[in-house]
Amino acid sequence: MSARTANALPGNKAQATRWLVLIACVVAMMATANLQFAWTLFTVPLTKSFHTSLAVIQVTFTIFVLVQTWLVPIEAYLVDKVGARAVVSVAALFVGASWIFAGMAHSLTGLYIAYAIGGVGAGTVYGACVGQVMKWFPDRRGLCVGIVTGAFGSGTVFTIIPISNMIDAKGYAAAFITFGIIQGVITLLAAQFMKLPASGWEPAGLRKIMAASKVLQSARNYTPREMLKSGTFYLIYLMMTLVAFGGLTVTAQLKPIGVSYGFDKIFLFAGISVVNMALLLDRVIHGFTRPFWGWLSDRIGRYNTMGIAFFLEACAVAMLTLFVHHPLLFVILSGFSFFAWGEIYSLFPTIIADVFGNKYATTNYGIQYTAKGVASLLAGPGAALLMAAAGGSWLPVLWGAVACDLIAATLATFWLRPMVTKMVTGGGVPPAAVPAVATGD
Repeated sequence: MSARTANALPGNKAQATRWLVLIACVVAMMATANLQFAWTLFTVPLTKSFHTSLAVIQVTFTIFVLVQTWLVPIEAYLVDKVGARAVVSVAALFVGASWIFAGMAHSLTGLYIAYAIGGVGAGTVYGACVGQVMKWFPDRRGLCVGIVTGAFGSGTVFTIIPISNMIDAKGYAAAFITFGIIQGVITLLAAQFMKLPASGWEPAGLRKIMAASKVLQSARNYTPREMLKSGTFYLIYLMMTLVAFGGLTVTAQLKPIGVSYGFDKIFLFAGISVVNMALLLDRVIHGFTRPFWGWLSDRIGRYNTMGIAFFLEACAVAMLTLFVHHPLLFVILSGFSFFAWGEIYSLFPTIIADVFGNKYATTNYGIQYTAKGVASLLAGPGAALLMAAAGGSWLPVLWGAVACDLIAATLATFWLRPMVTKMVTGGGVPPAAVPAVATGD
């Protein structure tokens, strides 16, 4: 008996258990979030400690995202073969060890290796959790994937201020080690509640819900090999890369941008600096935006939602570019930027499952998720180098993000929608494709 079958549950119990699995995935994602979203707090002190440039330090972030994304297809395969509980339990050790080793690193090489370890752990947790939710909730796919990915985006809402304060009081090494232990333990505990639905299981009323839905879903399951032969996949991949560039730029560079305008020395209230207030607000919004856009896409369709969100993201970043020098507007507009771009992590997984079927959704999205790694090459050191070439101005970087968002909005509205419609209604489907089963398998 495989680990996948052993972890499966019968129908009635599964109907209730899927909500427990959802909670476990939310907790694990929140515990892992610091690796990506609290990174910006460490960039300035690391630059000073290692006596190097911001671009060199941001190579760490790029390595993390590349490892996190490019290994997800392999990690997703292991989840299907070995089971989510076992794989995420091992990933928890990587999540904790990453920051512990980062706190003890005395060279750039050591720092890079530590964050590469974190990339393995975070990518495994992310892929496993998203994959499980897509299979447990075919009836609420957009919403529930949004909830889980939103937990990753908002996970630092409870830690951003404590980490920042610990860095100021005890140094970045103490913050790395302390929170590394905490996040590793929490992720390990959450992993023990992860299970898979039984083969053929589906939630009550699924057929009726899908019949009334405005969401286009494929009548076939595409294997990863078949998906990679589809032009639709590469269009989706390009769009995710374009939008992820802008979002990752804000994620990785928000504190350096704020520091360049002196916002770390300006305090709004309760002793919280403009930079820290922006980080805190952004994390709250980042957690809300993913389930919101997922919920909306379940009702008005994925492609309408994408067009709206990408256009709003372009507007938000454009306004941030125009008013980046104003402290209060810096906080508000950076928050709007996070609100619009965070939807890619709820919409793109659901689109992959909608277009290419449920059966191979975990592995197929693992392949799609590597687009984030491609975007990180531009958003990390690439953005820092462009800023340096522009004489210390972040404006060219931000305007570049605006252009990417507008291109993606256009592609979603006028190109992707008709391509998917053709596929789902019968055109462009390879004869070898496997008939889909609208279940949790």
